[in-house]
Amino acid sequence: MFALLSRGLFKKLRSTFKTKKLLAQISSGKIPSHVAIIMDGNGRWAKKRGLPRIYGHNAGIDTMRNVVKWSNEVGLKVLTFYAFSTENWRRPASEVNFLMQMPSKFLETELEKLVKNNIKLQIFGELTRLPRDTRGAIQKAVDKTRNGSGLILNLAFNYGSRTEIIRAVKIIAEKVRVGTISPEEINEKIFSGFLYTKGLPDPDLLIRPSGEFRLSNFLLWQLAYAEFWFAETMWPDFSKEEFLNALLEYQKRERRFGGIEL
Repeated sequence: MFALLSRGLFKKLRSTFKTKKLLAQISSGKIPSHVAIIMDGNGRWAKKRGLPRIYGHNAGIDTMRNVVKWSNEVGLKVLTFYAFSTENWRRPASEVNFLMQMPSKFLETELEKLVKNNIKLQIFGELTRLPRDTRGAIQKAVDKTRNGSGLILNLAFNYGSRTEIIRAVKIIAEKVRVGTISPEEINEKIFSGFLYTKGLPDPDLLIRPSGEFRLSNFLLWQLAYAEFWFAETMWPDFSKEEFLNALLEYQKRERRFGGIEL
């Protein structure tokens, strides 16, 4: 028993030392302004342990809490989580019902911390389809953190990028029809102003754990020039060390936005 405790303590101390070392390496001048994360692998994490999928989602909420804390610690300006996609409705009803409770579960313990840490919560997606209780919890948190001037925390919930783009096209088309915008005026800046992310910088870095290498209909327009970082780790096991390694890898990337270095 003592040997097991000693190994566990040593492992914890070694991890703490590594994260402190990684934090020291991160240059504040190169921290990405906006990090987007696809939280993936919760169900597979649970299945691997012989547990129902909802146990994985519950563990994933704990990882969300940690990543918000770490993001605030390193000075990120915007953090966006892909929490529930428009395609996730196809999952078993029991799993969907649990996921509908996720904002409430996250906010019931984190809302006061968000306020205390000056974090502003924003949620975007097709919210009208959500249950009334879910919408109520979301609106309460958005209202209570509205004046936060620190980290902007976005939850993409019942979100699909193609739906978002079509929605923007329809709004612009109607404005062209009534004459408030001419076709000649339409450019990237104007188009971006009709997306859910209006007023936010595009993500500099996309993080996707779980060994998948796709965007899954997430921020297709906004991620046009983002740097991608993938990991084999399932989301519930995503660690501070991996988060910091993603930021360090971002710092090493040369971002040319289609140009060349002279």
